[in-house]
Amino acid sequence: MEIEQELEDVLNCVESNSQTLQRLQKFEWNLLNLQSLSEMIEYILEAQDYFQLDYMGLCFTDTIHEITNYLEHTKFDFSSYPRLIFLEDKHILYDVFGGLMKPYLGSYEASEHIGFFGDKQLPLESIAVIPLIRHGQHLGVLSLGSLDGQRFSATMATDFIEHMAAIITVCLENNLNYEAVKYESFIDPLTGVNNRRFFEQRLSEEISASQRSLSPFSCLFLDIDFFKKVNDVYGHQAGDKVLILVAKTIGMQLRKQDVLARFGGEEFITLLDGAAEETALSVAKRIVDSIQQLSIELDGKTIPVTISIGCVSYQPSKGVLAQSVHELSANIVRKADEALYLAKDGGRNQVISSGVISE
Repeated sequence: MEIEQELEDVLNCVESNSQTLQRLQKFEWNLLNLQSLSEMIEYILEAQDYFQLDYMGLCFTDTIHEITNYLEHTKFDFSSYPRLIFLEDKHILYDVFGGLMKPYLGSYEASEHIGFFGDKQLPLESIAVIPLIRHGQHLGVLSLGSLDGQRFSATMATDFIEHMAAIITVCLENNLNYEAVKYESFIDPLTGVNNRRFFEQRLSEEISASQRSLSPFSCLFLDIDFFKKVNDVYGHQAGDKVLILVAKTIGMQLRKQDVLARFGGEEFITLLDGAAEETALSVAKRIVDSIQQLSIELDGKTIPVTISIGCVSYQPSKGVLAQSVHELSANIVRKADEALYLAKDGGRNQVISSGVISE
């Protein structure tokens, strides 16, 4: 009977390991087929129930805010993922893992491990904290937790967990490299704001989202007044300084969900998410006032700067759409540009609206 019981225990263990391996393989396959950093993070953080865990989280070492910048650029909703933690100091990893950076499996000690777990109220009993290391770089940790004190112990084999962490690390590195290339292709190198290519892509996305939710948005077309004169009188170095400070000042008047892009030369363009005409005009007037109050100095000379703005709003209506997204995008930019022309023709340093486009 003892032999039969031992055999049954072995078979149960094999069956359990086989099921774990199948789940792990499916998880990894899906992970490898994701297309972006944000998708990867969301997928991992939502796999908690899949692996029958009470906690599954990610901690990234992000000393220069590289990862947060990439995610902010894609409008990632940080508030929805409290188990995504950013460590600004790598020394916390060495304090817990030491120089060998081996995984820790065992009881949860709040004094040592609380920095890796976003839910401070969850009464975890046992945890697995696995470093994510690639080419000698410590990218962060994968944090697993259980209310069962026996789920993770120092005597457990770590093959499955370390293999999963290795796959996550490879995917993280690949996505970071991809995001770096994409980020550079969408950013204006002088001002640090988005470029025209990014704006045109986001405008199409904004129209589609607006039509689904029937919520409005507005577009502002902005042009620095007499910018050619700035270059001619003060030099191109002064012109660059004006562009940088104007872009920064505009950005300070916008919300995180809004889009600011350099359209070309001294022209900027924005998308104000969820903003109807009245709100957009209020934002535009604040921008005009804040630009006029700028004090830009170079070589002891003060450079006066003002800006003109054209505004258009879009309000979708339920029913058949009269224009394609491509046609509507072109129409929105054209209407904002027409309003900008009227603002400049009417004396500059002001806001003119071309009204509301509706289906």
